[in-house]
Amino acid sequence: MKQRLFTGSRAVTLLITALFVAGGELRSQTQETKPLRVLFIGNSLTYWNDLPAMVEALAEASGAARPTCEAVVSGGYSLEDHWNEGAAQKAIARGGWDVMVLQQGPSASTEGRRSLLEYARRFAQEIRRAGARPALYMVWPSTSRKGDFDGVAESYRQAAAETKGLLFPAGEAWRAAWRRDSKLELYSPDGLHPTVAGSYLAALTIYQQLYAKTPVGLPATLKLRGGGKVKIADGQARLLQEAAAEANKKFAWR
Repeated sequence: MKQRLFTGSRAVTLLITALFVAGGELRSQTQETKPLRVLFIGNSLTYWNDLPAMVEALAEASGAARPTCEAVVSGGYSLEDHWNEGAAQKAIARGGWDVMVLQQGPSASTEGRRSLLEYARRFAQEIRRAGARPALYMVWPSTSRKGDFDGVAESYRQAAAETKGLLFPAGEAWRAAWRRDSKLELYSPDGLHPTVAGSYLAALTIYQQLYAKTPVGLPATLKLRGGGKVKIADGQARLLQEAAAEANKKFAWR
């Protein structure tokens, strides 16, 4: 298996494993309780800019020990593709997880929503059997389909509701950020994948839901595992943090 970041190839399956320590239960976590373990299942919108590592770094910056994150991701994959391939089920079956994060493409169309709901339900059964809670990572549409933001949000909201899972509203956080500054560059030049700022905003949204702590005030510079670094201008970081908090308030742990 080839391990890569920053690729759009559907043929490449990426398995990322890193230590990720957090404390406690999902809504009342402190460093005083057992480490949190998270499994991400998705595609390039999860591994672009190493989103899981950003979540790790944010957790550590908040005062938690650097958390454990594992991801089964492949460029262009839907949840149906993961289900048919089987690697995700094997990772789930190993057990010991607290939260498992499900993500596919925007899924605003009727067909996309139907697929998201069907395979989120299937995965949720396996996730709960393994003693964990499912979560849905709401993404965003491409620049060519910006009118689909509402549809994307509704598809992921329905999937979270039907699986009784957490909802990480990253796509809604993007809109909240643009309401503050319409010139923010959250899309990369390909019109779908996020810039570093876009991934940072998604990570803030996920961090707040996992740790039940506000993202406002977290550092604008993060040191990632593997030696990488994320640096956001201080003023922009504050704006993104406030946008993440607004989106989470709107979709508060549904």
